[in-house]
Amino acid sequence: MIETRKEEERVLLIGVELQQTENFAMSMEELASLAQTAGAVVKGTYTQKREKYDSKTFVGSGKLEEIKLMVEADNIDTVVVNNRLTPRQNVNLEEILGVKVIDRMQLILDIFAMRARSHEGKLQVHLAQLKYMLPRLIGQGIMLSRQAGGIGSRGPGESQLELNRRSIRNQIADIERQLKVVEKNRATVRERRLQSGIFKIGLIGYTNAGKSTILNALTDKRQYEADELFATLDATTKQVHLSDTFQVTVTDTVGFIQDLPTELISAFKSTLEESMNVDLLLHVIDASDPNHAEQEEVVLSILQELEMLDIPRLALYNKLDKTDDSFTPSQFPHVMLSAKDKDAKSHIQMMILAKIKTMFEPFDIRVHLADTYKIHDLGRVALIDKRFYEDDVEIIKGYIAKEHKWKLEEFSDGLY
Repeated sequence: MIETRKEEERVLLIGVELQQTENFAMSMEELASLAQTAGAVVKGTYTQKREKYDSKTFVGSGKLEEIKLMVEADNIDTVVVNNRLTPRQNVNLEEILGVKVIDRMQLILDIFAMRARSHEGKLQVHLAQLKYMLPRLIGQGIMLSRQAGGIGSRGPGESQLELNRRSIRNQIADIERQLKVVEKNRATVRERRLQSGIFKIGLIGYTNAGKSTILNALTDKRQYEADELFATLDATTKQVHLSDTFQVTVTDTVGFIQDLPTELISAFKSTLEESMNVDLLLHVIDASDPNHAEQEEVVLSILQELEMLDIPRLALYNKLDKTDDSFTPSQFPHVMLSAKDKDAKSHIQMMILAKIKTMFEPFDIRVHLADTYKIHDLGRVALIDKRFYEDDVEIIKGYIAKEHKWKLEEFSDGLY
């Protein structure tokens, strides 16, 4: 069945600020950006301060009346709530307002459904949507019937949303079986990469910070990039030469966002694992975003949740061309640049090499002419800094990871 969508879906945003709520203004701005990314036109925003969320309708009765009048007066198609709604709240809001109501989590899932390109990515999004949907199979509200179409209804499709719990559980089990096969293949490739001894770098950061642009700058290749949320979903790994022989892999993964649905963290575990098994994380930060400090904290919080804080990090403050002179970085070590500048590639490479040298151990070796053919192979896992001759021996100075120091023993004279 082909779904016919309206040219512009008119949405109203709702948010409730509790006393303990952090970054509320940033969260509401982000909700508007998410709605626009999903193809909607934001016609208004309603916020309310409360001690706790209303268990039945999320917002208070007085505010709900205001919202209902706005919905009717401005021909609103969809109301988007900036929190995870309970199934009961969702059904009650739809019955009172008479339009489709979705929450922040479902909006993010919907955007992921739009952005997924690979077979694995589509499977992961489908799985996350089904898991999110399962406890919400109550009543016959607008959200469940999906007659309205539009944002919040992409992915599994209308007919699947009408299936009973057992059918959805069967679908979940089937997708999980398929993903296990995909994950097994990914694990084989990852194991091969680990055994190769290649230094691995992972790009992480808040959504729309410019990770794909950084990857493009390093590789001179075109990874999809755009000024929009979640432009990249599927993990992409590229090889990059940092010197004549020293090669690294750089992996670009999905951007982080506050209140990322737990269903997605679980569903994208295999994708995130691409960044969990790296030697160095490049934390890309949008220096031009007024909320960059809060975004940095969100990323660090998720890294802690994923037990990745112990991985060495280098901060890349991107989009410096859009900032003023008052900008002050908070993370060290760091690089400050605009990824689209012509000198960005060399600048990033220089800082990565400097960081790697602090992680490796220095070495000096004497190499006889008979062993010089081995230097190229050594250069794949070691940073060769200087090469010069003394009598009939070549002196090599550089840096090497502790686990690869055994390679130095292959040279006849070895360390000195």
